[in-house]
Amino acid sequence: MGQYLFYDTILSGNRNISCAHCHHPEFGTGDGLSLGIGEGGQGLGPERTPGIGLSRIAKRIPRNAPGLWNLGARDLTVMFHDGRLSQSDLFGNGFNSPAEEWLPQGLETLLAAQALFPLVAQFEMAGNPGENEVIGAVHDRIDNAWPILAKRVRTEDDYGARFVAAFDHIEASEEVTIVEIANALAAFMALEWTSFDSPFDQYLAGNHAALTPDQRAGMQLFYGKAACARCHFGSLMSDQKFHALGLPAFGPGRTRLFDPYARDVGRMSESNRLEDAYAFRTPMLRNVALTAPYGHNGAFATLEGILRHHLDPAQSRAAWQPEDARLPEVPWLAAADFVIRSDVREMARQARVVPAKGPELNDVEIAQIIAFLESLTGTRSVTHPPFGVPEGFTP
Repeated sequence: MGQYLFYDTILSGNRNISCAHCHHPEFGTGDGLSLGIGEGGQGLGPERTPGIGLSRIAKRIPRNAPGLWNLGARDLTVMFHDGRLSQSDLFGNGFNSPAEEWLPQGLETLLAAQALFPLVAQFEMAGNPGENEVIGAVHDRIDNAWPILAKRVRTEDDYGARFVAAFDHIEASEEVTIVEIANALAAFMALEWTSFDSPFDQYLAGNHAALTPDQRAGMQLFYGKAACARCHFGSLMSDQKFHALGLPAFGPGRTRLFDPYARDVGRMSESNRLEDAYAFRTPMLRNVALTAPYGHNGAFATLEGILRHHLDPAQSRAAWQPEDARLPEVPWLAAADFVIRSDVREMARQARVVPAKGPELNDVEIAQIIAFLESLTGTRSVTHPPFGVPEGFTP
């Protein structure tokens, strides 16, 4: 059920985009772009275009589409670049989320809760005001859209009957809600993109021949001199915390409702704490070689680029050029794409949280760390996932 829903446009307001358009296995479960082309766009991956006519996109997706690897892990407690979804009893439904107390009961996992939010995001899947009933409901209250989508699913094709067959507590298609839809999506994603069979994982299991000499040297640097493991540790290779890295600024950004800037304040948009300004969640690293570009806004197209930025953030930030971003041309948005970089005061605010230089590494050591990061790529879990792309999916 989750597989077909993931690749079906039925969950979008205008029925023109699926989850897979921004999270496709061909692009490491991302889209290969710095900032994505959401609802209204056409095509897939780096070749995706912004659409034409009245249905064309009105805004770029503010942040880079993250990979979906290992999002079903039990140890995972927070999601999204700014952590706006986390496990919590704050609202009595098991989660602290943008839906607050309106998030429905019965969501089985953090991943199931996460699956609900792209569906009601205007520029991702919901569409623009006046285009469909889903976005109209969202603008009334976020949870008003989910029953509309649930009814659409359970009354179309054979989805209703299949839900009855798949869920023990569902006896009639009329009982299908957005909760079952989200749980199905999460069940699929958790199984399809679990990856713990990389050469590094084989090394940890005792097969020391699984890593090349360069990869072993890179591992020693990663956990030693380079200090990568200060933030990337444990089974998830992430501390699940938030850090300001001083990445180059561009794009529409995602900020607080009352903030007029085309900027991205990161974790502060959720916490409203000044100390969280421009900080973003530490990403998990398995299959990281597949998920370029890197950073919350996809500022760096290569592992070498993001690694060198960590080593000297100030210099990297100064040397970065707009041409380094992977952004499909959108002429009607071009004036706003890099406008934040001409805001002297905002650039000064961001500069104040740019980290100090990291350890001194030579080119050989950098290449060895990259080799180690490439050893985190799964084997059969990547090439032969349990389900794959269903027949008939067309971007």
